[in-house]
Order: sequence, then structure tokens, then C-alpha cells
Amino acid sequence: MVRLILLGTLSALFFSSTFILNRAMSLGGGHWVWTSSLRFGYMLVFLSIWIGFSKGSKYLADIKEVFIRHWLFWIMAGSVGFGIFYSLLSFGASYAAGWIVATTWQLTILATPVVLMMFGRKVPTRGLLLIALIFTGILLVNVEYAASATVREVMLSAFPVLVAAFAYPTGNQMVWEAVRGKNGRIPHIESRVVKDSFARVLLLTIGSVPFWIVLILVASPPPPSSSQLISTALVALFSGVIATTIFLYARHLCVRPSEIAAVDATQSMEVIFSLAGEIIFLQGVFPGSIGTTGVALTIIGLVAYTRMQTAK
Repeated sequence: MVRLILLGTLSALFFSSTFILNRAMSLGGGHWVWTSSLRFGYMLVFLSIWIGFSKGSKYLADIKEVFIRHWLFWIMAGSVGFGIFYSLLSFGASYAAGWIVATTWQLTILATPVVLMMFGRKVPTRGLLLIALIFTGILLVNVEYAASATVREVMLSAFPVLVAAFAYPTGNQMVWEAVRGKNGRIPHIESRVVKDSFARVLLLTIGSVPFWIVLILVASPPPPSSSQLISTALVALFSGVIATTIFLYARHLCVRPSEIAAVDATQSMEVIFSLAGEIIFLQGVFPGSIGTTGVALTIIGLVAYTRMQTAK
């Protein structure tokens, strides 16, 4: 369990670059559609080059075969777990500071047990009280934000992130179920490539492509700036490739629902990393007493939750 938590925390460090860079792009006038879609375009290129270089063209051909054989599953999982998740997260960053979005994003810890139950998995009930503590911290952070923002801004930042918080674990759990093949509603995908974290991320990225094409056509955003092209490339590398691969690797190592919940809970560390990064790089303002209390409750809930899971 300790290894899983350490891997999850490391992924949270790289994930935090998302909130910092997305906020920087928003402040620079970058459109949220490009912030989200370009990331996965870069990921498609980065992952294909890396896998082709490290595993060979035959391995890439195997990945292509797995995608074609189960194309509908990968499009659904990629659209939910990557498309809906990240487009809404990028949209929310247009209306609130990165650390606020990062804190609100921790609703995914509350969402994970719900998602697990949706897939017929049992969840330890005693952990739900600590999840409620984390949720209280998130509410306090948004209460402080609401004091200096309009109701519209709060809703446009919080509600999309709420939906994203459910979309991400749903997409990940779909893949987890497909690899293990014990869910009658999801196809059992038997291949060596689905046991590889990089390959799974590439498959989900390919599956999300139709979603991004439709989003760009519908939103018709203005062309991205050169700085947005560079920033999204960095997000794709740090968060999309490195963080996502580490996170999915940790999830793949899980054998019990409680371990999955613990790994997902480590993402609360994104709050600390994002807050520190925004203060250092974007001259962000340290939160007030209510916001600080909210952040503290979120982290205390995380530590207590993971300690409880480790003690089992």
C-alpha cells in the first residue's frame, strides 16, 4: 500500500502542472478548447514516438489491433475519461485560480467510491467519513472564492470541475474492468499491451480524438498563440504522459477497491503543489483564513484516509 501511495503522490506532483499552466494560459487569453485538445494531440505524438522507439513498430501495430478490435469501447472510455474530464477542467480554469480548481478537483475522491459502486464494487464505509472531511475542505475553499467572485463565476468554475471529477475515475475504471474481464457489461480485452501503462494511455488518447474533433468544430475557437502551443506541449508531457502513466500504473497494481480508492485519494496533494506553484510562478495570492482551513482539512482528510487504508 505504501508503494501505491508514493506512486500516486508522485503523479499528483506532475498533475499539478496542469492547473498552473492552464491558469497561465487563461490569463494570457488562450481559449480553453485549445488548452484541452492540444494537450491530447501532443500526447498522441509523444506516446507514439516513445512506444515506437522503446517497444518497436510491432508493438505499435499490436496497439492498433487492440483499438480496432474494441474501437467502440476505447472511444467511449477515451471520450469520458479524457475528453469530458479535461475539457471541463480547462473550462473551469478560465474562471478561477489554479489552486481553487485543484482543490475543487479533489471531488474526484468523493466520486471514486460512487463510481466503484456503479461498477458493482464494494467500498469500505468507514472511509466515507474522511472523504466527507475532504469534501468540507473543498466547500470552504469555494466559499472563500465566492466572496470575491460573482455567482456566475463560481458556478462556471465549480460545476464543470464537479462533472470532470466523476468523468475521470469513470473512464479509468472502465479500463480497469476491461483488463480484468469480470464485468459482463464491458468487453474483456486480453492482450499484452493493455497491461502496459503507456499503451493504455495511448489507447485512451486515440479513443478521445473524435471527441476533440467534434468539440473544435462546435466551439470554433480562434487560432492558438505560440505561447499556448508551448504551454500545452509542457502539460502534455508532464501531466498527460508522465503523471497519467504513473497514476494508471499505480491503479493497475491495485487488487482491491480500497487500494484503488487510496491511490485516487493521493491526488489531494495536487492542491499543495498547485498552490505553491501558482504563488511562485504566477505571483498568486496566498488564501485567506477560510481557504487555508479548507486546504488544511483536505490534506488532513487525505493523510487520515491513506493511513487508515495502509493499516489494513
